[in-house]
Amino acid sequence: MTLSEIPPEASPAAPGKHSPGMGLPMGMRALFFYLLAALAGLVVWLAAGHNDNYSLQKLVFSGRYRRYDDLIAAAAVRYGLSPSLIKAVIWRESRFQPGMLGTHGERGLMQITEGAALDWARAEKIETFVPTDLFDPKTNIEAGAFYLSNALRHWAAKDDPIPFALAEYNAGRTRVRRWERDSGLGGGFGAEDLSATMSFPATKAYIRSIVKRYREFELHGEFR
Repeated sequence: MTLSEIPPEASPAAPGKHSPGMGLPMGMRALFFYLLAALAGLVVWLAAGHNDNYSLQKLVFSGRYRRYDDLIAAAAVRYGLSPSLIKAVIWRESRFQPGMLGTHGERGLMQITEGAALDWARAEKIETFVPTDLFDPKTNIEAGAFYLSNALRHWAAKDDPIPFALAEYNAGRTRVRRWERDSGLGGGFGAEDLSATMSFPATKAYIRSIVKRYREFELHGEFR
């Protein structure tokens, strides 16, 4: 009997062509493919940034989460910042994806606007800068650290400058000044007052998530 005469169910399988899970009983096979689909869905969900559990994200994307630590540490030294704070901003802004493009043209790891980047380039006397350079991780982290450092210096007299600097990073200095003015508290306007007066719920959530991640990095010695 030739191979063509062998009934299909008796035909020998080609070596190396077995699909994963095909050797399992029908019920186990269905469970296998269900779990595989669930795992794929979880990875996509985490990649989109829908979960704030850093430990879980770090486990799934361990290479990406450590990839920029040396650049972060160098920028922190250059601009007098905590590397944990820079990393927390990157985590919140882009989930460590250097090609991220924001809805208003923000670019890269720290989602830098063209205007903020031009301020950095002028301060650093970089005449060849073009906005697409912000997709380079080193350039982006340095520009973001420069902006964050300036914001922290501007609000240094506050009881806790970090929420003020983050509010400026997210919503702009003009809005933060307006919230301060609208409070009627003058120089006594502190971090808790900022949270109470702020009219942008998204900015409140932004600050809260970064401060939480920053403290977690500090607690676990992310850059020791």
